[in-house]
Amino acid sequence: MKKIVLGVVALIVVITAISSCNGYNNLVSLDETVKNKWSNVETQYQRRSDLIPNLVSTVKGAAKFEQGTLTAVIEARASASKITIDPDKLNAENIEKYQQAQGQITQALGKLMVLTENYPDLKATQQFSDLSAQLEGTENRITVARKDFNESVLTFNTKVRSFPTNLTAGIFGFSPKASFQADAGSQNAPKVEF
Repeated sequence: MKKIVLGVVALIVVITAISSCNGYNNLVSLDETVKNKWSNVETQYQRRSDLIPNLVSTVKGAAKFEQGTLTAVIEARASASKITIDPDKLNAENIEKYQQAQGQITQALGKLMVLTENYPDLKATQQFSDLSAQLEGTENRITVARKDFNESVLTFNTKVRSFPTNLTAGIFGFSPKASFQADAGSQNAPKVEF
């Protein structure tokens, strides 16, 4: 009888160990996917940041009296460049800080693009046209990268919180990660007045 009980206990221990190893390896794989997707997000934001100096100097030549808007774009870029997140610390607070800094660039660029409406000669230049198209394409790439990142976080978080992997996650220190959220107020439709 003792041999049967010991055999059952040994079998349970072996099954648990195998399940734990498989769960751990799966968590590591999903964690690395999240880090890779985060890197893709940063790459697209860096691409946008790299386009800004050329865009500013192109606009600067045609819009000499709009120094405040140009300065706001440059300052937003500098401020956002200072914020980086360690991929191992993708928590809600860090993601929010990063998102706010990038949002300042988005707002400043929006004002810059509105400003260019006052300068038809600027809009007609090939360089401005090319830079505008690159910037628009980059904004689309940012959207896709953020979506892919959020999907990888969803997969990771689901695994971390699911039984029995949640036991392995707890033992090895895997915890849910934060994702990008919609900007505050984005659920409200903008008011259009004529």
